[in-house]
Amino acid sequence: MEFRTKVELPAKGPKIQHTDRLMIWGSCFSEHIGNLLAEHKFNCDVNPFGVLYNPMSIATSIHCLLKKALYQKEDLREEQGGWYSLMHHSTFSSHKAEDCLLKINQRIAQGHKNLKQADWIIFTWGSSFVYTWKENGEIVGNCHKLSSRLFERKMVSADEITAIYLPLLQELKAVRPNLQCLFTVSPIRHLKDGLHGNQLSKANLLIAIDQICSQMDFCHYFPSYEIMIDELRDYRFYADDMMHPSPLAIQYIWECFCNCYFTPSTLSFLKEWNKIRQGLAHRPFNPESEAYQTFLSQILLKIEDLKEKLPYLDVQKEIKLCQAQLKK
Repeated sequence: MEFRTKVELPAKGPKIQHTDRLMIWGSCFSEHIGNLLAEHKFNCDVNPFGVLYNPMSIATSIHCLLKKALYQKEDLREEQGGWYSLMHHSTFSSHKAEDCLLKINQRIAQGHKNLKQADWIIFTWGSSFVYTWKENGEIVGNCHKLSSRLFERKMVSADEITAIYLPLLQELKAVRPNLQCLFTVSPIRHLKDGLHGNQLSKANLLIAIDQICSQMDFCHYFPSYEIMIDELRDYRFYADDMMHPSPLAIQYIWECFCNCYFTPSTLSFLKEWNKIRQGLAHRPFNPESEAYQTFLSQILLKIEDLKEKLPYLDVQKEIKLCQAQLKK
């Protein structure tokens, strides 16, 4: 007997090679997937502006990278001795305007380069609710816990989202003709919108993605949202806040993603690399024992063998870790 509804994963479409360059945009769920990609040695740029939840802010940020529009001091705001950007996550904020600008502009320069070289852009949209700054009516990326009276909150429609993304994607495709785009909706529940409001918000995102993918053959959809609410509908797959997926749920969605979009050679590499990661994570009772030193030597040989087979692989950190342990 089958006690759950299995989500049908896309069976056809392009596959992600381990050598591909990836750019990840979106909600904190995209950070989870981006971190997993980075841990498995993919070349990926995750959220150049920090976490962004709505598709409109993401589109604005991509336009900024395309133009390489560097920020000036007048683009920042200052509050109680802290400088920040309404388009950036608080990790870019600083007590000095110069430091804030440096962090922002370094990521814009880096993101501009990576965007022009990207083979895949992965979008994870979290909400179709947006906040506009009342002073100028512009949609912001982050409210920085400022007073709600400074913003106007509204829901954008699927048609509004589609109207912004169709020309943007065409522009990206012109820059990078072989580009592939993958869309997904974050499974994180925005309970502050209410259960009904959250469903309406997600529905707009799903409809917009369907409209985009039906008009552009290089755009694809991965059903992370459906996997969470249908396959993993039990509350044991949620974190303590009952909004975010648990680590187990994230791992399951990651495995679905891998099996759906990775080539056989990439899956083979992941299997080999995971063995190395597990070995490096092992904590022995006696690090100086002959058995553990032999164990480390074997791991080092495996890493060096992988590096020889895949010259592009950045494993310097892991090699140094092994060498440092072997010196003890």
